[in-house]
Amino acid sequence: MPFDVKICSFDCLYCQYGWTEYHTNVIEEFVEMPSVEQVSEALEKALTEYKEQNKDSNLPGYPMYITFSGNGEPTLHPEFSQIVDKVIEVKNKISPLSRTAILSNSTTVNIPAVRPALTKLDVRIMKLDAGSNDAFHTYNNPADGIDIEDITEGLSTLMSVTIQTLFTGGKKGNYNDANISDWILRLKKISPIKVQLYSLDRGYPSEYITSVHKDKLLKVKAMLDRESLHSEVYER
Repeated sequence: MPFDVKICSFDCLYCQYGWTEYHTNVIEEFVEMPSVEQVSEALEKALTEYKEQNKDSNLPGYPMYITFSGNGEPTLHPEFSQIVDKVIEVKNKISPLSRTAILSNSTTVNIPAVRPALTKLDVRIMKLDAGSNDAFHTYNNPADGIDIEDITEGLSTLMSVTIQTLFTGGKKGNYNDANISDWILRLKKISPIKVQLYSLDRGYPSEYITSVHKDKLLKVKAMLDRESLHSEVYER
């Protein structure tokens, strides 16, 4: 993704990158993005330097993960599929023990140009913060045409999905009984291999949300345990 502008299909209240400048779910060349060649060259350089820097240390000579993320939603890159193929090629050549991963907001999970590329990655960490449609629109503010039912359906048929959820309190937060109940129902349909639970830790743009204490996250974890859904609470 570009460094100078945020491109995303969400405009979440909690995003560490602030409000979304380009709010879209359309994969097109509407702003200059790194090319396949630029990503490939940068990755090859980084992996080579990593091996050299750690050759005499107790650390492994390779990064555990090579992760797709960025200043917005990484799958919106019009050449995302080609970049995935190239990253895997470079990884296999220089750092075959590393694993590939993605942090995605899940909005492109059903797009034909994206979904096959997602299946090629080793780890898929996909966003789902809301259970109800109202909470989804208030909290994540999706671009036009994005439907939480479509996202749920797409995630339910994507293999080995890890769900990541950020809970907040406050006037527009998603930590409330109604939303959590609906959210758990969606998780049961998706059947993820793991659920990551966390709250605010970095900067965020909205004045209508607040951080949720670890005790509340542990209550959510207990609810998931009762449904045989594996989860983990993360905090700084």
